[in-house]
Amino acid sequence: MALSTYRASVAAAKRVLGSLASIIDKAEAHASLKKIEPNALLMARLAPDMFHFIRQVQATTDQARALARLAGVEPLKIENTETSFSDLKARIARTVDFLDTLQRDAIDGAADQTLSVPFGGQAMQINGADYLLNFVLPNFFFHATATASGNDSFVGPLGASAR
Repeated sequence: MALSTYRASVAAAKRVLGSLASIIDKAEAHASLKKIEPNALLMARLAPDMFHFIRQVQATTDQARALARLAGVEPLKIENTETSFSDLKARIARTVDFLDTLQRDAIDGAADQTLSVPFGGQAMQINGADYLLNFVLPNFFFHATATASGNDSFVGPLGASAR
């Protein structure tokens, strides 16, 4: 059985976004249990030159919505205004709802198509498979992992409880 582009992209992204929502629940519970100001976790960085927790979630959801280009659809734009755990979970839910609107057949047929993708203020022409495998998925999984690894006092890589 051939692996479908939809299964390797949208289905995988939805699964990881569900895990990310659970990580946010764990972070919020940890902050409450330990009486930590939520902003201390929301603004935590894995390294000084990396995005903070909020921005990692934003970047993860941005990459998930970029999968829309495989279906010939412009990605839903969401402003980066989140300031709380509940805001982040709402952003994830909005992203998943958008992913649910994408047509499976269009995405499955995109691997051999040429996509026009904005990059550096210009339109870049790229093969659908290359776009998925060399740009969107690596960036999506990088930011998801950086979010999940951001504070190992409440969560380990991709949501495994550290304690």
